[in-house]
Amino acid sequence: MRDFRSLKVWEKAHDFVLSAYTATAKFPREELYGLTSQIRRACMSIPANIAEGCGRSGEPEFTRFLHIGLGSASEAEYQLLLAHDLGFLTPSDHKKLVGKITEVKRMLTALILKLKADR
Repeated sequence: MRDFRSLKVWEKAHDFVLSAYTATAKFPREELYGLTSQIRRACMSIPANIAEGCGRSGEPEFTRFLHIGLGSASEAEYQLLLAHDLGFLTPSDHKKLVGKITEVKRMLTALILKLKADR
């Protein structure tokens, strides 16, 4: 069993969630149960899946949860684009969040490839 807190990708994903929560706090109130909730759920799913994978036995299970986290990252990336296009996110907030999610996706992909190579 791994300690998810020791993984740099988990730290980056957690930081991304905190930034996403801050940015979505400015969204219109009528979006609280719509886009705000969806973005927060997708963002939170990334570090949550990394953590859950760390608690599973074996590399294949860990890798599976990293893939799920990567899917959630792509979902969040689209939702942030939608929020930007709807005018809920400023261009600077969108750029900052996209930079963070891109880094998390690269790190997840690299970790997945490393785990597969080690098999």
